[in-house]
Amino acid sequence: MVGLKPPEVPPTAAMKFVSAGVAGCIADLCTFPLDTAKVRLQIQGEVRIPRSIGTVEYRGVLGTLSTMVRTEGPRSLYSGLAAGLQRQMSFASIRIGLYDSVKQLYTPKGAESTGLAARVLAGCTTGAVAVTCAQPTDVVKVRFQANGVQPDGVRRYSGTMDAYRTIAREEGVRGLWRGRGGWGQGWDGNRDEEGARDEMGMGTARLEHPSGMLQEGMRLPSPMPPPSHAGTLPNIARNAIINCGELVTYDLIKDALLRAQLMTDNVPCHFVAAFGAGFCATVVASPVDVVKTRYMNAGPGQYRNVLSCFLALLMQDGLAGFYKGFVPSFLRLGSWNVVMFVSYEQLQRVAVLARPVQS
Repeated sequence: MVGLKPPEVPPTAAMKFVSAGVAGCIADLCTFPLDTAKVRLQIQGEVRIPRSIGTVEYRGVLGTLSTMVRTEGPRSLYSGLAAGLQRQMSFASIRIGLYDSVKQLYTPKGAESTGLAARVLAGCTTGAVAVTCAQPTDVVKVRFQANGVQPDGVRRYSGTMDAYRTIAREEGVRGLWRGRGGWGQGWDGNRDEEGARDEMGMGTARLEHPSGMLQEGMRLPSPMPPPSHAGTLPNIARNAIINCGELVTYDLIKDALLRAQLMTDNVPCHFVAAFGAGFCATVVASPVDVVKTRYMNAGPGQYRNVLSCFLALLMQDGLAGFYKGFVPSFLRLGSWNVVMFVSYEQLQRVAVLARPVQS
């Protein structure tokens, strides 16, 4: 048998909550460089990468990692790790640790087993609540990861706490809930290009004025300022969907393997279920991420809103266009899921074994 035996007494909700947060941190420690590489690849072309001569071009995940180590040092791979761990302690704890408890709330009384609808509703609920609570840590994490692409020698924040204070002071407390990228502001048809680039920590954008003259730091006028929550709501929807892709798939695969007695409830079973969950989550997340990235990189006026970007991508590249970069995305998300779920299951069992026996 691989790993600890399943406990006779199920773990409490508090044990699951803490175990999920710690497991998320372990997964982040193992896969954080891949996430940083993804951020650099997504924002490439928007700003100039720091280098003494010319511009650094990133080619693929491994090429990005090697380039960052060569030009910025190994520590650059873990830039923003503190905010990332803070994020997991709140984000993973809620969306994963509370999943089973919320699932029971949606399960009808007297039901022999939990249906698919209850699982999906639980995944959507915990995912939406988690991203609402953890949004500030996500914003700070992404800005630190993109910090290496600032002009040489420029550091926007001296540390994680300074980032929280600076964002709250300069952009208001609501600025901490703007979302990963200002792409959500386009859902109402009013997109602020400078805000979209600032969200990724890239400073003032260089925009093309409608008159044809290139203006530095010029903000295009909008008929109506976008609502302050516009960047958060799409992110909530996105993470709720992805959370379903991960947790529901893991739940179903694990149950199927145990009921068919193909595997026992231990590490190999958790590994297979987590691998499937990572693949499913990547399939669900890739179209959203591709559209988000293309919309953020678009010039002013190129797309009216996210829907027009979606349709343009569909007409130009077909369905395959929504899965550009699928392999590196799966490499990152799949490995994260495997490490997190295997750690999560074992940590729950450790917590049960460490609990004092009540006489």
